[in-house]
Order: sequence, then structure tokens, then C-alpha cells
Amino acid sequence: MNPLQNTTQSVRRIAVFLGKEFLHGPRNFLFIMAIVVPLVLTFVIQLLFGSLFTGQPRLGIVDEGDSRLVTAAEAENAIRVNRYPAAAELRQAVAGGAVDLGLVLPPGFDDRVETGETVAVNAYLWGQSLLKNRVILATTLAVLIRETAGQEAPVEIVTTPLGDLQSMPWEERLLPFLVLMAVILGGSMVPATSLVEEKQRRTLSAVTVTPLSIGELYAAKGLLGFLLSLLMGTVILVLNNAFGIHPGLLLLSLALGAVMAVTFGVLLGHFIKDINTLFATIKGIGILLYAPALVYLFPEIPAWIGRLFPTYYMVQPVVEISQQGAGWAEIAPELAILALLDLLLVAIIAFFIYAQRSDRRLLPRPGKSG
Repeated sequence: MNPLQNTTQSVRRIAVFLGKEFLHGPRNFLFIMAIVVPLVLTFVIQLLFGSLFTGQPRLGIVDEGDSRLVTAAEAENAIRVNRYPAAAELRQAVAGGAVDLGLVLPPGFDDRVETGETVAVNAYLWGQSLLKNRVILATTLAVLIRETAGQEAPVEIVTTPLGDLQSMPWEERLLPFLVLMAVILGGSMVPATSLVEEKQRRTLSAVTVTPLSIGELYAAKGLLGFLLSLLMGTVILVLNNAFGIHPGLLLLSLALGAVMAVTFGVLLGHFIKDINTLFATIKGIGILLYAPALVYLFPEIPAWIGRLFPTYYMVQPVVEISQQGAGWAEIAPELAILALLDLLLVAIIAFFIYAQRSDRRLLPRPGKSG
């Protein structure tokens, strides 16, 4: 059989076993927890600190001319618009949190953008405004400016933060923790518990005497964890209105993070023999997995400490993309380190699979003396 046929049959066996894992997964307590816990925590956090019942984002406008943009903004159902007679009053309103964002439209704004002239617009941003409100306001304004200009208008918005700039909203502080939990629970715990349970039921050896190899079995269980991890990470970001303006980069970061979580979970399942030991191990190393979230939760902790932990290189790109609108140039170093860590973990798993196969070949066959 040629290598292509071998690969095709291997992929087919992995797909069949993965389908069985999906059918039996919902019966696993950890599988359910990986879905329910991040969703419940997201709801509670948004209820207590976030944007679940905070109403519409608030936009303040000083119109120094007679711009159609103001009328169009007031007609939008997604935002609430307040007019102010002067920039000084608008600054005061933004600093006090009366509005999330304030715009000062210069005289002749409409005519200038219609002719393609670059227009500088002063904007004031409340330092404690919620991430959801910022995203909605930015998206709405981009659409309104384009409609006013009749084209892609070269508007330069010069933003000045006001208010308590040191106090980051709790919704944003807790987002890295929620993302880490969603990715790690699904990616690590699901394949780890599945492998350990196979050992305890003594079905692992029975499965591997079929055409399915140990590597294919690990791949199927890892794929289940990967898909669950990627799905829940995406859902948490969507629910927190934190998907950012670069969804492709965000999904890439989550995918690489899911690979890290899965390979870690497969290694745990490979070495640990029973569920009690698995839970004790996870409790012992939990701080290593979630430590980067503490840096965001308590900004007074030096940021360099987070770099000591592997999961930092997954959550940092997610935070930069979703909360700061970072592009490829800003997150490339972290993603490169994350990809290298993934390759290292995959290589370690491959080494142990190869070693396990070699050990089996060296065992004496039944009926023959050693």
C-alpha cells in the first residue's frame, strides 16, 4: 500500500473515531463543564460589571457647522445621541461619564469629506467606557461618515481619553480569564479525562489492537478538544462583544492556543493513570495556566511576569486584537513563540508515541520464549 493510501485510511479511521467521541462526549461531565462554566461566568460577570443591562452607547456631538451626520446619528437605534453647544461642555460630559464618546465636527465637515479632503475630527473618550460601547460607536460612526461622504472618507479622528484612565473596566479585566478558561477547559481537560477514563476502564488497549493506532487515537481525542476549545473561545469573545476588527487574526490566535491546550491535555492523559491523580495534578499546576490572567486582573502586577507563563502567548494576542485593534505587526512576536511552543509539544507527543510503539515491538509474542 502506497503512502497516500496509508494516509487516506489513517484520516478515515481518525474521522470515524472522532465521530464516536462526539456522540459520547456529552455524557462526559467535563465535556459539559467545558461548555457550561464559561457561559455561566460570562453571564454573571456581565450582569455584575458589564454591559448586559447598561442600555445604549452614548455619543455626544458638538456640531460647529450643520452636518447631516448628526441627524443620521440621532436616527440610529443602536446609539443614543446628545448635542452640546461647545467643546468645553462636551469634554466635561465625557470626563464625568455622561457620554462614552464625544465628537467635535468642524465647520464645513460634509463638503470637505464629499470632495475627498482629509478632515481631522477631535474626539473625547471616557476612560471607563465599556468595550462593547466603544465597538458599537466606532462601527456606527464609520458607516455614518461613509454615508455622509458618499465614499470612503479620509477622516482622521484624534482621540483624547478623559476621566479615570487608570481604572480599567472589570469587564475588560476579566475577559482574559474567561478566554483562558474556555480554551483550557475544552482543550486540556476533555482529552485528558477521556484518555484517563479509557485506561481505568481498560478499553485503551482494546482499542489499539484494532486497526486504529495509538497516534490516531490521540489525534481523534485531540481534535475533539481542539474543536471544543476553539468554539468556546470564539463564543466567549462574541458574547463579550470583543471579536475586534481582525477576526482572522483572532481565530488564528485562538487556534494556536487551542493546539497548546490540546497537546498539554494529551500529555496529561498519556502519563496519568487515574482521575483522582489527574484532578490533583491540574489543581497543582492551575496557577501556571491561569497566571497571565492575574496580570490583567491586577494592573499593578508588572507585565513582564506574565511572559514567564506559556499561556501568556495565547491570551496576549487575543487581548491586543480584541481590545486594542492590534494587527499582525503588533502580535507577530507572541504568535511566533506560541507556534514554536505548539511544535515543541507536538514533537514531545510524537516521541512518546514512537517510544511506546518501540516498546511493544520488543515484547515477546505469546507462545515464544523471551
